[in-house]
Amino acid sequence: MKGKHLGEFEEIVLLTIGILYDEAYGIAVRNEIQNRLNRKVGLGALHATLVRLEKKGYLNSRLGEATQKRGGKRKRYYQVTTSGQRSLLETRQTREQLWSAIPKSAFNLGLS
Repeated sequence: MKGKHLGEFEEIVLLTIGILYDEAYGIAVRNEIQNRLNRKVGLGALHATLVRLEKKGYLNSRLGEATQKRGGKRKRYYQVTTSGQRSLLETRQTREQLWSAIPKSAFNLGLS
């Protein structure tokens, strides 16, 4: 494991779970990322990331109730832990520090 720092996709997954809140399960997370970011997400890559984030202590998961619609199969729901929230905040602060340190003349992005 690479430590406690977040990779880009890990950050996106955690933020998306936050957006979905009580409805954050695998397919919903994938669909939300694809719809919001117009980015293809493979279920294998997403699953591996969810497992890795849970091992890092950034996610908790629980099984929902079995439903007829899913043939009795239960959904696994995810929630961002306090550690995950802290890591997201640190990542955000790092990015903001870096952006604010760039001289205005360095980038011509039309940002004020």
